[in-house]
Amino acid sequence: MTVAHQLRAVGLDFIEVAPVRLVFAREMSAGPEAVYRALADDVPGWAEWFSAVTFARPTGDGSTREVRLRGGGRFQETIIAAKEPEVYAYRVDVANTPGIHAFAEEWRLAPSGTGTLVRWTFALDGTAAVRFMAKLGRAGLGRAFRGAVAALDRRIAA
Repeated sequence: MTVAHQLRAVGLDFIEVAPVRLVFAREMSAGPEAVYRALADDVPGWAEWFSAVTFARPTGDGSTREVRLRGGGRFQETIIAAKEPEVYAYRVDVANTPGIHAFAEEWRLAPSGTGTLVRWTFALDGTAAVRFMAKLGRAGLGRAFRGAVAALDRRIAA
């Protein structure tokens, strides 16, 4: 990882109190159990359905992950919540992006009819410039999330 930056270790509570919280929600036709398995158990599969992800793999005993993003972002992450089929969350421990102090994401899954309501929370703390850019990127993150959920739904159905 080029120029690794160690981030602050945060827990699940950070998701609710982070200076930048971007929350997106969308319904899927797949059930919560299938969605959870795709998120938590098929980490390499993320590159197949989330267009921003170019590479993902579990590391260590599976409680950590390595993720690479389009554009060169690289992260080492720790799973901070894995409660099937309701919540899957992770924090970034090491990033090659300067200015980020703490970063976590949470995927909450709730039954919705015969499918699942997926709520993704992007939680971040960083320099003023990083916080500003994250908020500025809300629309793009929303599009990426909607596309990812649609692609995941197709992948699970196939």
